[in-house]
Amino acid sequence: MIDLSDLTTETRNEETMNLEELSTAEILKIMNSEDQKVAQRVGKVLPDITQAVKQIILSFNKKGRLFYIGAGTSGRLGVLDAAECVPTFGTDPKMVQGLIAGGMKAMTIAVEGAEDSPELGAKDLQSQNLTNKDIVVGIAASGRTPYVIGGLDYAKKLVQQQLVLLVIITLKLVNMLILTLKYQWALRF
Repeated sequence: MIDLSDLTTETRNEETMNLEELSTAEILKIMNSEDQKVAQRVGKVLPDITQAVKQIILSFNKKGRLFYIGAGTSGRLGVLDAAECVPTFGTDPKMVQGLIAGGMKAMTIAVEGAEDSPELGAKDLQSQNLTNKDIVVGIAASGRTPYVIGGLDYAKKLVQQQLVLLVIITLKLVNMLILTLKYQWALRF
């Protein structure tokens, strides 16, 4: 069995060790403080996010599509963002799509074990007829979800020497209070 104890997703936030002893106002203050850290961390990587967005725009200009791939809450966030692009930006529903381990059923009911299959991640992307015009964004709480890695590996093999945007956004939720961003992008193969 793999030891995951070093992952921040598996550890407690020091600020929340005594939540049961705090008032509602104190808990909300901690949550607000942790939320502010998100903006600070995103601010530090804005140049990289800018480059990633530019690559996505280039893909869209070539009639490419954006695929989010994730499992559990990470996958749900990708599906949610994809769904919101239609009413918010007037995009075609096929332009931005979310793939979640276990299929759409996993949006409301946990599909245990689906995240552990790299083959399923590859299969789900394969079913979308991925091309070298498309962009794949992998979302993983741990940064190591087999379903996501399998999908990204499939995308990498498909495009061979083309430039593809492979992003792993690591959402580290510790007691629902802290969010950090980790990224990798624009890898050449």
